[in-house]
Amino acid sequence: MKSYWMNISEGQGQMELREVDRAVPGAGQVLVKLHAAALNRGELIIGHGLHGKGGSKPAGMEGAGQIVQLGSETGAWQVGDRVMGRCPGAFSEYALMDVREIMRVPDNLTLEQAASIPLTFLVTYDLLVLQGHLKADQWLLINGVSSGVGVASLQMAKVLGAKVIGTSGSQAKLDQLKPLGLDVGLCTRAADFHQAVLQATEQKGANLVVNTVGGSVFAESMRCMAFQGRLGFVGYVDNTLNATIDLEALHAKRLCLYGVSNKNRTPAQRADGIAQFAAQILPAFADGRIQPLLDRVFDFDQLDQAKAHMESNQHTGKIVLRIAKPD
Repeated sequence: MKSYWMNISEGQGQMELREVDRAVPGAGQVLVKLHAAALNRGELIIGHGLHGKGGSKPAGMEGAGQIVQLGSETGAWQVGDRVMGRCPGAFSEYALMDVREIMRVPDNLTLEQAASIPLTFLVTYDLLVLQGHLKADQWLLINGVSSGVGVASLQMAKVLGAKVIGTSGSQAKLDQLKPLGLDVGLCTRAADFHQAVLQATEQKGANLVVNTVGGSVFAESMRCMAFQGRLGFVGYVDNTLNATIDLEALHAKRLCLYGVSNKNRTPAQRADGIAQFAAQILPAFADGRIQPLLDRVFDFDQLDQAKAHMESNQHTGKIVLRIAKPD
């Protein structure tokens, strides 16, 4: 089968298309014929903490397709089921998925749409619900609202009944997100938005902040936080890995700062919360309250172009790689 691998050397990552053997599912695994996979910035940009110093590894982190082979101890899953899930090596014609990680694709979604859900929306669920405890009528501030996690956070927050402020360097992108429920759009890439956030929230601040940008806006994001506010840190596209922390504010305002990453989690820890997500959020995909926002779909042999499109920062929502057409 054809499979893309990431070769890492001297701080640089290069994609290589290889011909490799198809994997055989073991206990608790299924083999999936992948029809689509989504790109994620953290994997494709070296230095974001997801890679070692060198070597090669299968590329891709989330995808959707149809089960073609079952291992043992796979429960009620059957060959032919349409599934989506996080999995290593998703930029391949076939990939193994852990049954603890897979979810059934709602009938109204294409497999390209489904491929954009598993990693991004599970990260968002961790940010907003499992750790963020976002409630109806609370204010959410999203730094970098037009990113994949940003758009997912916007849509999930609206399902939860929250109000959303988003920052982006592009007014056109903010305008595109208005129909998805963006309450306040702030067109800026600079750390200059806390006064606007306070004005929008009647001087109370944001109950939850999702920082997808990085250290360059970290201190400003803290200034935006309400009493007992929470800040979830999920990425650093600005490549700024250090930031100052206002310890007086952290102390007096009883603030909570947390990170969301699967890098050091066990398989059981990564699977934790998936059943809750499937019960609470998947119905919103099935009834149309959440509609995956795809920026562009590239063919399998266009991975380099898809990667370049992501690096150009011109996209809104997810970039997807189409691997095969459904049977």
